[in-house]
Parts: sequence; C-alpha cells; structure tokens
Amino acid sequence: MSSEEPSRSVPLSESNEERTFTVRVEPLGRTFDAPESLTVLEAAGFANLHLPRMCRNGTCRTCLCRLVSGSVRYTIEWPGVSAEEKAQGYILPCVAVAQSDLVLDAPDAAELPPAPTTPPVRRF
Repeated sequence: MSSEEPSRSVPLSESNEERTFTVRVEPLGRTFDAPESLTVLEAAGFANLHLPRMCRNGTCRTCLCRLVSGSVRYTIEWPGVSAEEKAQGYILPCVAVAQSDLVLDAPDAAELPPAPTTPPVRRF
C-alpha cells in the first residue's frame, strides 16, 4: 500500500492564482485587463475607461450593455436583466465578473484622461 498523494496537474501554488482576462469594448476598440477579483465595471475604471453607471449593484440598469462574446458570472443572485435581454446577450458590468476574454458592445463608453503622474503644485 502506497502513502503517496496522487499527482496534480496544477501545482498547489498556482491553483490559487487569480486569473485575468482581456475585455475589448466596441465601438471604441479599447481593451483592458479584468481580474477575477473585480467586476467588469471596476476593472474598466482602473483602466481609465468610463462605462455608464449609477447604482453599482445591478438594479438601476444604467450600465446595461451587450456581451458580444465571452462569459461572465454575477456577484449577485438575480441581476436586473430580463430573460429576453439575457437571451440577447445583455449583461450588467457593475455586477459581472469576467470568466473568459470578453467583447462588449457599449456605445456610451468613453476614454478617461490619464491620472497625473506628478501631483499638482499649489501656489500661494
């Protein structure tokens, strides 16, 4: 009888690493990284990309956009997307987490100006 553990295809140290996916927003053509620890909306904000938003909890539907390709999971049990909208590929990025690379159709997306690299100088 052997006391050896069965071999694993993924080392334990790698199995807990966070996955990051690439999100492309059309028609802007802009891409950004979306780690599993952030919603798509949060990841867009960190990438200086504005997606329409208001409640950030899946109820107001301001951020509603179409998922052209890829898959997401939701951080809440029942996001405010109807069965018909879901069938047409609509998602709520404020409560959606990327599970693969994504392409979104978000016509109201906009680039945000980059954050300043040096703090502003105050003159008195």
